[in-house]
Amino acid sequence: MKRLVVVLILLTVVLMSGCADAGRRDKDHKKAAAQGPAVTLGIERLGEYAQLFAGKRVGLITNQTGVDSKLRSSEDILLEQTDLTGIFVPEHGLFGAIAAGDDVEGAEYKGVKVYSLYGATKRPTPAMLDTIDVMTVDIQDVGARHYTYISTMAYAMEECAKAGKKFVVFDRPNPLGGRIEGPTLKKGQESFIGLYPVPLRHGMTIGEYARYINDTQKLGLDLTVIPMQGWQRWMYWQDTGLPWVGTSPQIPTAATALYYVTTGILGDTDLSVGIGTTKPFYYVGAPFADKEELAAKLNGLQLPGVHFRPAAFIPAYGAFTGELCQGVELYITDAEAYRAAATGANILLCIEELYPDKVVYPARYGGEGYKIDIALGETALRAGVPLERLLPRWDREAQEFAEQVQPYLLYK
Repeated sequence: MKRLVVVLILLTVVLMSGCADAGRRDKDHKKAAAQGPAVTLGIERLGEYAQLFAGKRVGLITNQTGVDSKLRSSEDILLEQTDLTGIFVPEHGLFGAIAAGDDVEGAEYKGVKVYSLYGATKRPTPAMLDTIDVMTVDIQDVGARHYTYISTMAYAMEECAKAGKKFVVFDRPNPLGGRIEGPTLKKGQESFIGLYPVPLRHGMTIGEYARYINDTQKLGLDLTVIPMQGWQRWMYWQDTGLPWVGTSPQIPTAATALYYVTTGILGDTDLSVGIGTTKPFYYVGAPFADKEELAAKLNGLQLPGVHFRPAAFIPAYGAFTGELCQGVELYITDAEAYRAAATGANILLCIEELYPDKVVYPARYGGEGYKIDIALGETALRAGVPLERLLPRWDREAQEFAEQVQPYLLYK
């Protein structure tokens, strides 16, 4: 009986302690929520830079990701505080609802003309630029070179430099922090998904990227970057306290961006990377693969920060639509240890070793070469260069770029 009483007392103490801990955690969470995001976005500092827009007609490159910490759209903010006369939209349109590669039709937003920069032209034309005095940008990048939004900005920078237009970037976080990985884009592999010799995971904010290319590409642009407050290079998106808006139909969450660095390249083979499932870029597979076999081989490599679960999936669209695919689902267990580019290279090599002659490399659209080469930025992975030679070179290139880009960085 005494033993039972002691046990009951101990259970009561544990439960009360647990409740107290839960209460403290709840209070801490509410306190953090009350304090607001750790990062103040560039668009939220518009008032501090009002002189840049006084008496000027303002253009804005944006889409659904251009929001402040309270989810107010940047076009509405500029409509309230400036003379907004033109909205310019990239791939996927103003609201991010248009599939990759499809043309974006122009429209109007609250009486303001909307111009497509992913249709008949990917550059603002002289006629478009005649409607503005200052071009601004507020759009969320994903931190990977093979993504079109930074190319849209780059083309607009080039045209605004030619036309003598002021250019202002409202800076936003790199959701993958400041880490740099993967190969630098090589000459001959330039395309709209990679214009300049930067690494696959470039480690810059969109404002830093603008500063870098304005100088290194000698654009001669009158550029101002309105910096964030509170952002640091160690931060991933979840550290910012900011709400995430899906950047495109296949990047619905901030976490997806890191998977995209790894598997987005593999999607330029005949493999499925989960496009057409509820978890794009988390899967890699094909009808010819065996899930248990592939998972065992990949887990046997003991790659840092990742585990591979045997998986089967049926894409509703994309590669192998309606077919049963077998492969793996990636689980990033430690983002700091994880090597996104190297993991992608290892996955491809394992599949090629297990299933010889099954991986197909489609040609580029309307040009010479291969899709995977322009996404990766070089031919070495497709050409079968051994990873023991390939990966150390990638690391050297990333380190060299990290040193080169230092003068253009705005945050520590």
